[in-house]
Order: sequence, then structure tokens, then C-alpha cells
Amino acid sequence: MRCYCVLHHGQDLELVEKPIPEPQGTEVLLKVRAAGVCHTDLHLWEGHYDLGGGKKLTLAERGIKPPLTLSHEIVGEVVSSGPGAQQAGGVKPGRVALVHPWIGCGECAACKRGEENICIKPQALGVARPGGFAEYVVVPHPRYLVDIDGLDIAEAAPLACAGVTTYSAIKKFGERIGTDPVVIIGAGGLGLMAIEVLKALGGKGAIVVDLDPVKREAALAAGALLAIDARAPDAAQQIQQATGGGAREVLDLVGATPTVSLAMASAARGGHVVICGLMGGDLTLALPVIPMRPLTLQGSYVGTLQELQELVDLVKRTKMKAIPVRQRPLAEANEALQDLHHGRVVGRTVLVP
Repeated sequence: MRCYCVLHHGQDLELVEKPIPEPQGTEVLLKVRAAGVCHTDLHLWEGHYDLGGGKKLTLAERGIKPPLTLSHEIVGEVVSSGPGAQQAGGVKPGRVALVHPWIGCGECAACKRGEENICIKPQALGVARPGGFAEYVVVPHPRYLVDIDGLDIAEAAPLACAGVTTYSAIKKFGERIGTDPVVIIGAGGLGLMAIEVLKALGGKGAIVVDLDPVKREAALAAGALLAIDARAPDAAQQIQQATGGGAREVLDLVGATPTVSLAMASAARGGHVVICGLMGGDLTLALPVIPMRPLTLQGSYVGTLQELQELVDLVKRTKMKAIPVRQRPLAEANEALQDLHHGRVVGRTVLVP
């Protein structure tokens, strides 16, 4: 099979020919039908995360080393399975499913709670295990296959990350989304997905903040109540005015020093800030501010298998509109990564082998 792999961080993915894997035990072999390109793929390609202050967390420190086959947003068709998977059922050849990629060790406390996405020994597809920039992918167990009957394959692929990440984060705001608009920082694939998830959940609406005028226009076209230029010197004041004195919910999908600072500056007393983005940096904050305002500052990392199942059910039930998707052949994996790296993607790019 063909796969496009990171052999050296920061350099072009290389075409590698490998034998098609033979599934063992509970494993399921899928023929990849669609594979999304995500900002996390860029971090993996670069080989590190920015911790701020000149510090970096390298993938090697997390035990992740090349060769890497990227993409965790995968829709595939069942080809074959190991004997354990056949006993579990649901692995009939020809079945097309969305893959939940955020797989854990299955043994730690988080995994036993059903929170494999925050496992202490993560085994995520496209990160620790080979992902979807290939013609075939192995999934450890059929329970990670989510039915997408009736959904477009390319449009469904981003639900595995952009979708479940925003869905899980928005759920953390609770009932507030029905009474107050959510301020969404970042209008890339996740930002556009968050707008659609909010609408499907019956939310009050979204105020979107982004640097790029093209992405702000895309957010307005998707139904955002307002789009604010993140570079505007009075961006925080614009948010406060639009929310009647300060935002009660801020979803930071960028996760950089300027965006978190903006979130904190524009939040109302009693505000709730959820950070999903991994662009990096650091934050200096006077501790009395947190109890005196009082603020909730929370992280959210992708989502659970149950949340992905809930999201797919929500999409089917509400006919939730898909974000813009551009399909490209697998052979254009490098071009797709570079377009994302340079901010030239509106919505999501999905590779099709």
C-alpha cells in the first residue's frame, strides 16, 4: 500500500510503500476512503509544541518518533478483521464507518471511565499509531467504528476531530449556550464547525474573532452573529459591547498567548473560558483575578467515543450543515499541509486515496 509519512520533522512527507497489514486479534483493517488534514498534523510534522518562553515540548519527549503516518480524521471501509473482532461483531466487509481515533491504553483510570482521550499512555491513530494518509489503516477494535449512514464520506471525516473537539468543548458551557452567545476565537475548520454545532444544539449564537478577513466572511456566511478582527486594538471592547458587558462563554480554538489574553480581557465576571487550541505560548496571570472576577479557565482535549457517537447522532437528527470541505487526492498530502500551514484553507481539506 501507499502511505505518505513523516520521516524527518519539518521536511516533505515521503511516499513509502508498505505491505498491507494483516489484522490480528480484535483489529479491523479499513480501506481509507477519506482522511482530514488538521492543525495537529502540522504540530506532528513540525515535531514539537510551543510551551512559551522559548521552551518546546518535543514529540520525542512523549515517545513519538518518525516514521509517522498522519491524519486522525478517518472514514474507511472494512476489508477484513482478526478473529477477536469477528467475535465482537460489526465488522462485516464493506461496512463504511467513521473512526474514533482517540484511543487509550485500556487499562488506566481514565480509560476505565470511558475517557480514553485523556489516557496517560495514549495510542491515538495518526499520532502514536499509523493514521489515514495511507490506503489502509488498522483500527484496534470494532467499537471505535461509528456508523455514518446517509452522511457524505468527506464531510463526515472532520467530525472525528474538528467535530468532537468543538462538541465536547461546547458541552462544558452547559445551559449557558441557550441564553448567551459564545465568543469563538478562531474561524478555521474548528471555528466553522463550532458555529454549526451551536446551531444544532439550539445555542444563542456565535461571535467569531479571527485575524483573516476571508475566514471572518466565511464565519458570517455560516451564520455567526458578528465577526471581529482579532488585530483591532479595541477587540476586547468590541466583544464586551456585543455581549452586554462581557462574554460569559469564550471558546479559544487557537490557544496562543494573544488569544488567551484576549479571552481573559473580554470575559464577564463569572465568565467561562475553554481552551482547545494548541498553537502555544504562555500566560502570566495575577491569581487574585480568578476568584475576584470570578473566572473559570478550562482546557478541553478532543473528545470521548461516546461524545463522537452523540455528535454523529446529532448531525443525523438535525441535518446539521457540514463545514466547507475541499477534497484532494492523497498524492497532494504535502501541498495540503503547506496550504494549512500558510493559512490558505477555509474549512477543511480531506484527502481521498
